Amino acid sequence: MKKLNLGCGRDIKEGYVNLDSAPLDGVDVVHDVSKRPWPFKESEFDEVLCKHVLEHFEDLMPVLAELSRITKPDGRIIIQVPYFASPGAFADPTHKRFFTYDTFRYFQPGDNLEHYSKARFRIIELRLKFFTSGGLLCALSFVPDLFINAFPHLYERFFSRVLPASELKVTLKPIK
Repeated sequence: MKKLNLGCGRDIKEGYVNLDSAPLDGVDVVHDVSKRPWPFKESEFDEVLCKHVLEHFEDLMPVLAELSRITKPDGRIIIQVPYFASPGAFADPTHKRFFTYDTFRYFQPGDNLEHYSKARFRIIELRLKFFTSGGLLCALSFVPDLFINAFPHLYERFFSRVLPASELKVTLKPIK
């Protein structure tokens, strides 16, 4: 099973090809992913991890097209991004885009937005996460996680700015 850790930074993962634009210790491939095509073959990876990297791209469409290209048809793309209402989404001056519960639904078949991107995915998992760093709050996060994921649109419309979730976790499967 071949796996890619895209935009790994210092979060080097064993068993993954660790890619980053900076030549940090443990990085296997140094490449600026805003330059396409990426240095991988079509359908090369079984799994691609994009942990807090997609928010750094101005244009998401070509990035998702490349993710689709390099992931096997039965592979999966695991994405973690800051939720749009989280203070963390705006705190980092390198963040260029923000994500809502429905952002990745635009890439599902039948969304009638085919003119924006040819990349198509099936959403395997879509969850809002409340607390993501360790400690007691993280252990207790199942309570708000249950509520916000049972009623995500209600939460997003009325409560997301009062009690913001930390991140959005999405698992995609490319449709080729």
